[in-house]
Amino acid sequence: MEKKQYELCREVLRRLDQCGLLNNLIMIGSWCLLFYKDYFQQSSYRAAIRTRDLDFLIPLPQRFAVKVDLHDLLRDLGFVINFKGQDGWITLQHPDLIIEFLIPERGRGTHKPVLVPDLGVNAQSLRFLDFLATDTIRVRFHDLILRVPHPANFALHKLIIASRRQSDKGERDRSQAVQVLQALIQSGEKATIRARFSKAPAKWQTCIRKNLAEMKEDNILAVLV
Repeated sequence: MEKKQYELCREVLRRLDQCGLLNNLIMIGSWCLLFYKDYFQQSSYRAAIRTRDLDFLIPLPQRFAVKVDLHDLLRDLGFVINFKGQDGWITLQHPDLIIEFLIPERGRGTHKPVLVPDLGVNAQSLRFLDFLATDTIRVRFHDLILRVPHPANFALHKLIIASRRQSDKGERDRSQAVQVLQALIQSGEKATIRARFSKAPAKWQTCIRKNLAEMKEDNILAVLV
């Protein structure tokens, strides 16, 4: 990872923390691989990040103690508003980072952006995100405390969505999932993996098993029994 991108991410998080927003957001996406270094201190876990996407999950119901215009907060760093997708949900875009806000999709769902008035943005609603919000942990990143999905939920979620994504992204999802699951096994958390897996609906469990079988990850499959 380039130092410039790393430092930019750190500054974004610092500003969110200073204005009182960081505690109400869950960091998701591939940057979690870096943040899990604090959780896996006793293992040989190593993380490599190669993505511009910095994703924030907004748990439901939306609860923010302050109201902040995020574009104004980050404008001087070079972030500009970008409208993404046919329906135009907002991302904050920089040559080194793209910040996106996501909300769990419930019921029949909607393709329309979900307004987040306290942040001055709208968010994309996606299925399966409640699985990430159900079990979260707090990790240290320099002088900041971040809220992230439990590594087991993160990894299993990656396996759930892998088949729904383009081939290169799907393969990256699978690889990241296996990396985290192997670190959990090495850390003595087989029971945790099994417990999180048991919470998933039957269709999700089938998808997880299928992806692991295709990758010949028999030791992980054995944990799920």
